[in-house]
Formats: sequence, C-alpha cells, structure tokens
Amino acid sequence: MPRPFRLPRPVPLSPLIALALCAWGEASAQQAADAALPLRGSRVLAAPAKTGAAKPALVISAGQLAAQMDQQAQGRNGVELRYGELVMNADQLDYRVSDDFARAEGHVRINHNGNVFTGPLLQMYVSRFEGEFLTPSFQLAATGGAGKAKLLKFQDSEHMSAIEGSYSSCPAVENQEPAWQITAKQLRMDLAANEGEADGAVLRFLGVPILAAPSMTFPLSSERKSGWLPPNIFLDNRSGLETGVPYYWNIAPQRDATFTPFVMTKRGLGLDSEFRYLEPGHSGRINVDLLPSDRVFGRSRWSLKLNNDGSFGDWRYRLRGERVSDDDYWKDMSRRVESQTPRLMASDFQLARHRELSWGTIDSYARVQRWQTLQGKDVTAQFDSPYQRSPQIGARLTTAADEAVLDSFRPWGRKARLEGGLELEYNRFDLPGSALPGQPGGGQRVHALGHVAAPLGGEAWWFIPRVSFNAAAYDLDRPQADGRRRMGRVIPTLSIDHGWVFERDTTLFGRDYRQSLEPRLFYVNTPLRDQTNLPNFDSAPKDFNFDSIYTDNQFSGVDRVSDLHALSVGATSRWVGASSGEEILRLGAVQRFLFRDQKITPDGQPVTQRFSDLLLAAAAHLDEKWWADGTLEFNPEINRSVRSVLRARYSPGPFKTVSVAYRLARGQSEQVELAWQWPLYGAPVTSRGADSKSCGGAWYSAGRVQYSLRDRRLTDSVMGFEYDAGCWVLRWGVERLSTGRAETNTRLMLQLELVGLSQLGSNALKVLTDNVPGYRRLSSDRSPSSDFQP
Repeated sequence: MPRPFRLPRPVPLSPLIALALCAWGEASAQQAADAALPLRGSRVLAAPAKTGAAKPALVISAGQLAAQMDQQAQGRNGVELRYGELVMNADQLDYRVSDDFARAEGHVRINHNGNVFTGPLLQMYVSRFEGEFLTPSFQLAATGGAGKAKLLKFQDSEHMSAIEGSYSSCPAVENQEPAWQITAKQLRMDLAANEGEADGAVLRFLGVPILAAPSMTFPLSSERKSGWLPPNIFLDNRSGLETGVPYYWNIAPQRDATFTPFVMTKRGLGLDSEFRYLEPGHSGRINVDLLPSDRVFGRSRWSLKLNNDGSFGDWRYRLRGERVSDDDYWKDMSRRVESQTPRLMASDFQLARHRELSWGTIDSYARVQRWQTLQGKDVTAQFDSPYQRSPQIGARLTTAADEAVLDSFRPWGRKARLEGGLELEYNRFDLPGSALPGQPGGGQRVHALGHVAAPLGGEAWWFIPRVSFNAAAYDLDRPQADGRRRMGRVIPTLSIDHGWVFERDTTLFGRDYRQSLEPRLFYVNTPLRDQTNLPNFDSAPKDFNFDSIYTDNQFSGVDRVSDLHALSVGATSRWVGASSGEEILRLGAVQRFLFRDQKITPDGQPVTQRFSDLLLAAAAHLDEKWWADGTLEFNPEINRSVRSVLRARYSPGPFKTVSVAYRLARGQSEQVELAWQWPLYGAPVTSRGADSKSCGGAWYSAGRVQYSLRDRRLTDSVMGFEYDAGCWVLRWGVERLSTGRAETNTRLMLQLELVGLSQLGSNALKVLTDNVPGYRRLSSDRSPSSDFQP
C-alpha cells in the first residue's frame, strides 16, 4: 500500500468556480447537480466567475461522470482534465471545487507545456500546479531528458523535486536502464532556469559509477553556477598522465574564476587558474598556471597570460601578454601556451584614440611592446630576436578635399576626388635580455609616411594615381659600419593603379552564369636610395602573392623601401551563378615587369631579370560536394615552379569530408596532407527525438596527417576515432606535435561526451575541430552549449 500523501493546507480559490454541466442526455445541469446523478459520456465545464482576475476554463470529460454543483466531480473510464496548458489523463479522477484539488489514479498522465509525467497516483492543486506524484516517470521538453522517481513533488509549474530520482538524456526504453544517468537521493529541477541539482548524486555510465558528489548540478540551460566541474584527463610522453578537477566560482554576474588543481605522474602537483571579468567599458582574462616543483625539470615552473580590453572616455586600451618560466616550457607544457609563435612570447600594451573632424580624422596612439624569446640550448635552433618598442608614440591624419575645390578638375569628364594621409611616429627600439650576442643594438627613430591620391572611376573601372613618401631619421646606441650614429633619408614613390571589370552572360556545363574579366595594371616608380648602413628595426619581406604584387613596396614596416620601377600586369576571370550569386570558378594570372635592375631586395641580391615569377591561381566549386583551389609560382628563368599550394575537398554529406593538400617551397620544404571525417560503420544518429527507441550507434574516423617529403617523416598529425551512440559520444586518438628536428610530443586523447550533460576527459573535440577542415561535431544537433556544474 502506498503511504498517505502529505500536502500543505489548501487555500480556497477566489472567486468560487461556477460549474455548468453538459450531458448527452436531456437532463438539465441543475438536476444532475442536485441529485448527483451519474452521467455517461459527459463533460463538466468549470469556468471562473466574471469578476476578479481572468483564469482559464477547467474542463473534465469522462466515460462516466458524477458531479455536484460548486462541490465536486468524479470521473471514471478515460478521464481527461484540461486547464490552460495542463492536460491530465487517468482511469479515475476526484475533483473538489472548493479548494481546486484533484486526485487521479490509474495510468495517470500529465502534459504541461510539453513536459510529460506518467505514474499510478497523483494529488494536485490544479491552478497552482502543486502536489505529489507517486513513482512517476517524466520527460522534459526543453532538453529531451527523462527520468523517474519514487516520489515527485511539484512546488509550482516551474519547480519540482524528485525523491530517489534519476535523470538522463537517453531515450527511455522499457525494462532497460539508460546508457548514462544521474541518480540522487533528491533531485531538484528548475524548469524556468533549465537547471537541475542533485543531492547524494552518482553519475553512472553503462551501469558503472564514474563520478560521485555530495551535491551536483547539471544543465537544463547554460546558466553559470559555482561548483566542481568534470575532471580533465591528458596523457603525453613528456608529462605522463595528467588529471585535473576544475572548481568554478561564479563570483558575480560579470565576474568568475576557475581553479584547477592537477597532478602529473611524471612532474608532480600544480594549479591552473583563470579569472574573467566583463565590466562596463572593460573586459578581460587573467591566467596563472603554477607547477611548484617539477620533478623532471628540477625547479618551479609557471606561466602568466593577460588579455584585457577597455576604454577611458575617447581612449581605448588593449593589453596582451604572455610569459613563461623557462625556455623549454613550450615543449613540456604546450597545452598551456597560447602564442601562435610558441618560442616568441609577446607583451603588448596599446592605447588609441579616434577623432572625427570636419576635414578628416585623427588617430592618436601609444604602445609598449616587449618580447620573451625561448632560445633553448640547441644552437642550430636559435634565432634573432625582434626589437622591442619602448615606447611607440604616433598619430595618423587622413583627409579628403572638398568636392567644390576640385570642381574644375574633370579628367575624362569625371569629377576627381583628392585624398591624403600623414603618419608621424616616434619609436625607441631595444633588444630583450634573451637576444643573441652580436645582434645590432637599438636606438631611436622618428618617421613620417605621407601620401596624396586622386581616385577616379565608375561602376566598371578605376584609375588611382598616388604620390607618397617615406622619411625616417635615426639616433642609434651604437655606431654603424661607417661610424655614424645619426642618419636619415627620404624616399618618394609614384604609383598608378588601373583596372576594368567586363561582364557577359554565358553557360557552363549547361547552366547559366555571369562571367567577368578583370584586367589590372599597377605601375610603381621608387628611386634608389642607399640603405646599406641604415638600421632595420621592423622591416621584413612580404610574401610574394596576388596581393603583394600590387603594392609599391616589397617590405613591411618602415626601415626598408624597395627601389621598384615596375609594371604588374594581371587578370582575373570569375564565373558566378546567374540566380544564386555563388562564385563557382575563378582563374587568375599576374606577372611583374622591371624597367631597371632592382638593388634593394628581400634576399639582398640585386634582381636583373626583367620578368618576375609568374603567379597563377584557380579556385573551383563546380559541385556542392567538391571544392578545389591552388596557387603556383612559376620561374621563367629555370622553367619550373618554385612554390605551389594545391588543395581539394570532397564533402558528400553530413560528417563526410575528405581533403588533400600539397605544399612546395623548392629548396625549403615539400609536404603532403590528408584530413578526413568519415563514417566507418552504422547508421548516423541525426536526432534524439522522444520517439527514439534506443541510443543507436555509429563509428567514425577523423584526423589529419602531414608528411614531409623532404625529411621523409611525419610532422604535426592527429588521428582519432569516434563512436556516436545518440545520447553519448566517445572520442579517442593520438596527436603528434613536432618540437624540433628530432623531437616530438605525443598526446593520447580520450573524451566521453554525455549528450545534454557534459564532456569528460581531454578536449579531443577541440583538437579535431582545429585540425580537420570541414569537421562537424557529431552531436551538434543534440547538445546544449553548457557543461554540468556541481
């Protein structure tokens, strides 16, 4: 026998509910109420009085129904009660009008806002949605999650608690436990916040307990909450097995912190920490990672990362900084290094102000930039350190002349527009303490970059003459080879950029397209100025490609200006779908012609050949399944390609993608690459609907393999496998990272994703996403964005 339900003292509804009876027979409602006659195939309609707050009508229908006006109603055989968003079905129902109390027995089912509850016995105050349900099963519409309990208590329509309850996102299967579930002595669910909280909780996977906690919360939404997070597990050949358990601290709505104590089997105990804030006008992140005593390295190790942005009035600031304890940190703790150049750590603080004026704009800025170079003990792998800016202060002015001033200047019958710009900047350059001996010393530089242009053009053409200059003065810490410490130079440049766009309608493979032909000419003339004894603080050669060949300088930065007198001639042709507007084919070619020998070159060797390397490019998307592109640099002197990149990708459907790439830099490197995500066995699980009868199962493989044809060895590569069971996904694999010519770091990845709950283990999902072009998360259509938070 079930134990008696204990309910709070009922509060009578106000106003009283008026009852009206509608019967299939001809007996009046008043007669049925007075005599309490049983009615077959009848319906009771309870509606609020006309005075007071409006309430939904309450309707009871049943195969047999007995009712007394303003007192009670009893239904048998297929009873249904409707009240607003609530639909209640049962074999038997007793309803008291005075306190709005309903007792339902036998195959009881509630559907409220899509949330479904079923069980043998229910007692409830209907309008308040307050009551108790004996041994129910339930399914939540927002998450698709389901569970059961010994007793379910409703506080209201958004809050409930389950005694000796369980919860899982796996579809319910009769007489079968779900693949994973949380069981608890008490399970509280807040449907408004989409959050669940479990006391005495145990997380089971395939019947095996894998995590237990006195208290645990899990997501019915992405709301943040303080508590322990799932453990992190990593395994590599340099640190061994690493296990960490993060604790999340929700300090305030705009601030939080995460502390992760961890243990490495080879190195010892440590702590990772992260603090984040999002204040009005300011936001940022601070990371401090500490390994107090590294048993392998022999001393303490740490890293510090700063990422902050904000503003003070018109001024905006940006801080990016990263520092580590030693030169080998990037090898041993590569997962904790964020820098895109792992051996070069930047600390960069910038301050900027933008002002709009009637004649143009002024951008004022200041910057301090420092470097940490991780040289290591391998002399062959050491490199020159970049210069630091301590500080950089400058201003940029841009302006456009009033059209009235140029009204009389109308070349080719079109009104010209005059625009110009000026950059004034001071820099103090020095070298970090880790710089190699013998590098040139630092110094001070003041420079000015200016230009004036008169753009002309229409819808299908442009003509842009431009005059510019690069002026710089230096005050060096050490004398140059000619004995000077102070020097300067001014270098003028004339350039003309001219192009056309021709279009026509055409067909390709039986489809209508609009084809364009876009010829372009770029003329540049920069006189030779001797720069042999001038310092080079910030200039570097530009990559030779379709963008840089149309610029007036082959160097970035200020200190080097190429003495180009040349004409770049190129053309691009595109095929665009007439109806879709999608580009399906692009072909391009460009080459530079020198009018005189070039002395200031990226490699320091004069260029005497009149024609530069020929650049060719192509991209095709002829079918929605196929993509391909490639670039090629062809040297006419040796009659062969010197650099090329060829890529292709095939994606016939969801979770199916294969890409190949070939990269050549003659005399430097030659690589091939294969990347993929592909099903191996089983039908894909595309949804996790309520009508699913099992979790299903499908095997996938994903990875990226790079092979150096020059060195005849594998370089950075990752290979993994995934098993998708619908309500859980298992990922495992191996990642190999090169840390030197003969050094590698190999990591083992293992991650269990409980769909709708969390991800446990190493972050294999991020590794695959970052490395595999076109990779798609298997549970992307079934997973909320949050992890559970104890």
